[in-house]
Amino acid sequence: MQLKKRDIEHKIPDMLRPGKVLLLLGARRTGKTVLLNEYSKNLNVPYLKLLGEDFSVIESFEQQSITHYKQLLGDNKILIIDEAQHIPDIGRCLKLIVDNIPEVKVLITGSSAFDLSNNLGEPLTGRMNVLHTYPFSQKEYNENRIQAKANLECRLIYGSYPELLEYTSFNEQQTYLQNLVSSYLFRDILKFENIKHSDKLVALLRLIAFQIGKEVSTSELSTQLGINKQTVDRYLDLLSKTFVIFKLPGFSRNLRKEITKSNRWYFYDNGIRNTLIANVNSINRRDDIGALWENYIMSERIKFQNNHGMLVNNYFWRTYDKQEIDLVEERNGNLFSYEFKWKPKKIKTPIAWKENYPDAEFNVISPDNYLEWIGV
Repeated sequence: MQLKKRDIEHKIPDMLRPGKVLLLLGARRTGKTVLLNEYSKNLNVPYLKLLGEDFSVIESFEQQSITHYKQLLGDNKILIIDEAQHIPDIGRCLKLIVDNIPEVKVLITGSSAFDLSNNLGEPLTGRMNVLHTYPFSQKEYNENRIQAKANLECRLIYGSYPELLEYTSFNEQQTYLQNLVSSYLFRDILKFENIKHSDKLVALLRLIAFQIGKEVSTSELSTQLGINKQTVDRYLDLLSKTFVIFKLPGFSRNLRKEITKSNRWYFYDNGIRNTLIANVNSINRRDDIGALWENYIMSERIKFQNNHGMLVNNYFWRTYDKQEIDLVEERNGNLFSYEFKWKPKKIKTPIAWKENYPDAEFNVISPDNYLEWIGV
């Protein structure tokens, strides 16, 4: 299958500028290296491309001096480092370069290790731009609308990690996802947070996987897992920083009946969610199609927002008498509300929402109209 360019690729030239480091940040195996290669092969200026895992590269950054870095760069106008998180103290090294060699632009890729270790962010405060990479969005597949809808079930079950395109059978895709979960998903957390075993992380994610579209109580998770609430909160934060899950808080403008203390959690990729609960059955053999659809379309919308640079706050909305809306977007001072339904049907705007937020738009997103909503 031919792919379109990654949606964020067109942003790189504008965001890559002297005096700044541009970081392509995302989960492991989401195609950061491929994106870097595609961009660099079309450059018409001299550039230096390095691999952060290479021992000789690590060694070359040990001597933190401006003179050394000028010699290293030579006449190159762009410095590119793939997997930069492997270079010790890389933040300070890059700070020296961007502060003292202003004609050089710096482009790096990195995993969530940067967020966990603060190895980059603190030294480069005010000197860094970030582009997030996710599994493929639907828009990035070179499919017409008929093909997209034909492949929807596959995306709902196996997700959209780039390397899945290399495998032709469902068994191969399943094996790939199992290896991804067991080998890569928790690597940064285990390494940088001194967590010896991933058992509790897996158990926590399984509990969340069964609560898609519902408020998640950290106190209940604490009881079920046999760990304290502070540890649950910490694990959720770590799993967010490693791009496994993301949080949706409750929306309220002080209406007494609105729920705001709990959050809802979603997976960035359906394939990860289904692998964790060991269920890759087809949709006609499942009882969680509503959760599959909600997680998929929510993650697609997050990708769409990110790839298009939307300035938006995302929430769910629910009252104690169980009126609810799956997604509320707050942008440009306006509210846009969406309900996700696998089987399209006429749904009325919740009464409390309509009465208290009469100017907010309300739409139902189903397989009939989702492609337009995610920019396809």
